[in-house]
Amino acid sequence: MSPDLDGRTALVTGSARGIGRGFLLSCARAGADVAVHYNTSEAAAAATADEARELGVAATTVQADVTEADAVDRLFDSVESELGTVDVLVNNVGAFAPSHWEALSVERWREVMATNVDATYLCCRRAVPAMREAEWGRIVNVGYAGSEKGLVNPKNAPYFIAKTGVLLFTRMLAADTTDDGITVNAISPYVVDTSDAFPEDAPRGRWASVDDLVAVLEFFLSAAAEYVSGENVEVDGGYLPETV
Repeated sequence: MSPDLDGRTALVTGSARGIGRGFLLSCARAGADVAVHYNTSEAAAAATADEARELGVAATTVQADVTEADAVDRLFDSVESELGTVDVLVNNVGAFAPSHWEALSVERWREVMATNVDATYLCCRRAVPAMREAEWGRIVNVGYAGSEKGLVNPKNAPYFIAKTGVLLFTRMLAADTTDDGITVNAISPYVVDTSDAFPEDAPRGRWASVDDLVAVLEFFLSAAAEYVSGENVEVDGGYLPETV
C-alpha cells in the first residue's frame, strides 16, 4: 500500500519535528516534493528539509502562524511559487492544555481551539479550490482517540472539544468533495511516544510510535484508499477513554 506521490507536492503543518516530521518524510519517500511548515522551530525545520532532500525530492521551509488567515494565504503562496500547487495536505498542527478547564485563561482556551480547529479550516479552505481544479487531492487531519465517542475530560477540555470539531469538519469536507477526486480522512492517536507527558498506563504495554501513525497515513495516500473518504482511524492500542 505504499503511495506513489511522484510529481505531487505535499504540505505538512507542524512538520519540523515529532509526528509532523514523520509524516513529511513519509511523503518525501513516496516521491513528493515537500514543504516543511514551522512557526518557531526554524532550525529543526531546516534539518528536516535537508533530510527530505537526501531522499531525492525538492524541499522548502515555510514559516506561518496557521491560526491567521493572512498568514495561511502567504504560506500557500510561498509553497505554490517554489514547489507548485499543494496536492497533499496534512493538518498536523495542534496544541493542548492539560489543566482543569476552570484554571485555564481565556487566552489559552482560545489558543487550543485555534491551533486545532481554525488552523485545519484555514488550510483546507486554501487547499481545496486548487485540488478541485486538478480533480485530485488528499487531505489528512490529525484528531484524537475518543472523539468518536464524544467524550471529554475536565482536564484538557478545550483539546477534546477542538479535536471533536476536527473530526466533524473532516466528515463535512469529505461529503462536500465526493465528486472532486479529493479524499479527506483523519488519524486519531491517543498518546504518542514523542509526547512530553504520559498517563500512568499504556495500552498493550507501549505508546503509539510515529511509525504507527505513518502506516495509516501511507494507506490514506495510496491508491488502495482511493474510495475511502470521511474515515477516522484511531491509533490507540485499544484505549477506552474514561467517562465523566
